[in-house]
Amino acid sequence: MEGDQPLTPAGRLFVQPLTNQIIHCAIAVELPIDVDAVKAELRSSVMLKHPRFCSLMVRDAACGREHWRRTAVDLERHLLVRRQPLSEDPSVSDEDAVNDFIADLSVSSPLPTDKPLWEIHLLLAHNTAVFRVHHALGDGISLMSMLLSCCRKADDRSQTPTIGGVGASSSSSSSAALRRSRWSFWTFVKVVWYTLVHFLEFSMRALWLKDKPTALSGGAAVELWPRKLASARFRLEDMKLVKRSVAGARVGCRDTWTGQIQKVNAWVGQLPEGLQLTGLAMINLRPEAGLQDVAELMNRTSGSRWGNKFGMLLLPVYYYHDNSDPMGFVRRGKAMIDKKKLSFEAPLSYYIGFLIMSIFGPKVASILNYRIVCNTTFTVSNVVGPQEAITVVDNPVKYLRVSSSSLPHVCNHHAYGKLCRNGGDANPSGQGCNTRPQASCPLLPRSLARYETTGTGTGTGTSVASKSLARCFCA
Repeated sequence: MEGDQPLTPAGRLFVQPLTNQIIHCAIAVELPIDVDAVKAELRSSVMLKHPRFCSLMVRDAACGREHWRRTAVDLERHLLVRRQPLSEDPSVSDEDAVNDFIADLSVSSPLPTDKPLWEIHLLLAHNTAVFRVHHALGDGISLMSMLLSCCRKADDRSQTPTIGGVGASSSSSSSAALRRSRWSFWTFVKVVWYTLVHFLEFSMRALWLKDKPTALSGGAAVELWPRKLASARFRLEDMKLVKRSVAGARVGCRDTWTGQIQKVNAWVGQLPEGLQLTGLAMINLRPEAGLQDVAELMNRTSGSRWGNKFGMLLLPVYYYHDNSDPMGFVRRGKAMIDKKKLSFEAPLSYYIGFLIMSIFGPKVASILNYRIVCNTTFTVSNVVGPQEAITVVDNPVKYLRVSSSSLPHVCNHHAYGKLCRNGGDANPSGQGCNTRPQASCPLLPRSLARYETTGTGTGTGTSVASKSLARCFCA
């Protein structure tokens, strides 16, 4: 058996008490779950061949450093089967019941450290599997790529889903922008200026600067309070229709998404005019955008290596009472994202975090990261899903939905094929936090519908909006 392997700096960060994060992925399927088939698939899967999924996290008693130690995997301890319904109330839908189950897991059930840091809950009454994995094992790109390697295309069960080439990479987009403007001195000046300004703001957020308290705010220890998880579903084509409606500008889905968040904050929060709310976005830093080949991720010499390789961006958005021009939210979001694309804020956040970890240790690094989250209002985590219908253990997948625990605030957006899924979780006790995740999630598809009605300008916008709302449902 090979010797102990040290945790990466990012892995050490995620096992600290303040930033101890668990990722939850709910996978709903069409047919009843065959437990024996799931066990057989897991035993032969690439997941149980991956060293991180077959290792204990142990701490050195002398110096306190964390290591991975290989161990035999007892599948019976990782596969937890529940046959009874989660709720006896017949009016509670499967999705609502699973949302409440995940919300409860987020604050009440840490992963035991006497086994590898993952487990799967099979909710047989709801045809749903909930995959729980510690963030120290990998980021969204790593884990989603691993998951899809265990799936097959619905129309060809011999083929794995299409991956790669979809998504955003901060390092690649910034480099591409510089290559396109290689001889532009003014572009170089803007890159230097925006990088300095954004890095200064990022540093201030880690130390003392924070958003004004609102009904949407979180704060220290909010992640320990009871949670409520809600979700909404809408089609990616609807978002693309909105981005095409901004005349004379190249608008991406991230710009549209940022505009949507501004719009929903305006509807939910009842905020003062011109108030700035700051979000925190996680950005993939690998050379290749989107999902990766698992073999490439497991190659230690690859630039797209396995693990946690992402930076953070601050997303300042503003509240305005005048909602007569919904497309204005998208234009403002695009203007802000364009400046971010011309800076190296995300790579700097990663490498300076690495430097702080190396010099001051994981405790100081976790405190600074936790303060950044507490001093902002919302978090956006955007993970690209499969591009076609898929099956898992020969069972057609209805949807994938991802959320995470141990954050004072979180807004998760996940795309499954042509279907986007947004989830928001909040503290429902009314102590200065967003107490209405069930109210805010439905506003996202409503926001898209209004954009479409206003932005198309062809006389068909109302029809498109009606179809968009007809296709949406909210948990």
